[in-house]
Amino acid sequence: MKFVTFLNMENEKRAGIVIDGKVVDLALAGRELCCDLPSTMIGFIKDLPESLEVARKIEDAVRSERVQPVKDQRDIKILAPIPNPPSCRDAYAFRQHVQTARRNRGVDMIPEFDQFPIFYFTNHNAVFGQGDILVEDDHLQRLDFELEVAIVIGKKGRNIPASKADEYIFAYTIMNDLSARQLQMEEMKLNLGPAKGKDFATVIGPWLVTPDELEAHRLSTPHGHKYDLVMKAFHNNEQISEGNVKDMNWTFAEIIERASYGVDLYPGDVIGSGTVGTGCYLELNGTHALQAKEKGENFEPVWLKNGDTITLEIEGLGKLSNRIVRTENEYSILAKKKNV
Repeated sequence: MKFVTFLNMENEKRAGIVIDGKVVDLALAGRELCCDLPSTMIGFIKDLPESLEVARKIEDAVRSERVQPVKDQRDIKILAPIPNPPSCRDAYAFRQHVQTARRNRGVDMIPEFDQFPIFYFTNHNAVFGQGDILVEDDHLQRLDFELEVAIVIGKKGRNIPASKADEYIFAYTIMNDLSARQLQMEEMKLNLGPAKGKDFATVIGPWLVTPDELEAHRLSTPHGHKYDLVMKAFHNNEQISEGNVKDMNWTFAEIIERASYGVDLYPGDVIGSGTVGTGCYLELNGTHALQAKEKGENFEPVWLKNGDTITLEIEGLGKLSNRIVRTENEYSILAKKKNV
């Protein structure tokens, strides 16, 4: 099943289910059919598995025309499927991306990558869906995309072993971890962060896809499930990246095991995979610069600009498209650096 959050006519954020391209308000349909459902996606996930059973009844009722969809999804505003998740972590699961980015900087591959999965916390109050993304001038200093897949936790857990961790995944979605590289590189010289280079916008969507929808693509491993899903990125409609979810060197099960050690994971928590190989300009620019240098040619790095569109596509998960829009604010934290 596919789930969304959308704005209704009263400008309320509502949980919906997508059926044959149409969106159904879960709470309204549930009340019409049999029982009450929460009106928000967080509430819906907290009520699993009972809420999922009602959603299946709604799906059957829509297909038999006993319940009418709200509207075509093109006619309503789709938000992030979980607009304000309880937390948002982002991992570092694709070795190709890490190794290539380090090679391009002239440093060796770090051996700890293969010893344990790592992640950082990003701003769960700056999670957005498809559409315009407002950014400041400083964000446009080497603004980058990151092509990722993410999971949403379906039930509370602590110290979850990898052998059972896939049971805690409610759904999958696309993630774009937008990154202001100038801010990021400057602050991380202090061995802390990323913070201001990342906390302004993380994009997820367009919907949440439950694991049963992806069953034909599932690959079982000794360390949890993987999925054979092609990943692509398009900058102003030109394809610039391609990878595959199955190339994750750390499974989500292993990442959940690490993330839940000594702490609770909660329904609605979002965890990203990290960038797939070739899935950001930081990596692509470095590779192209090295290739140009070998040929004795010049290379001009490419970054996202005001007015640009970045679209991420993952097989089975849909397309997530955003337009970069500069705000009118002229305040700059890069300009306020102290001279010492």
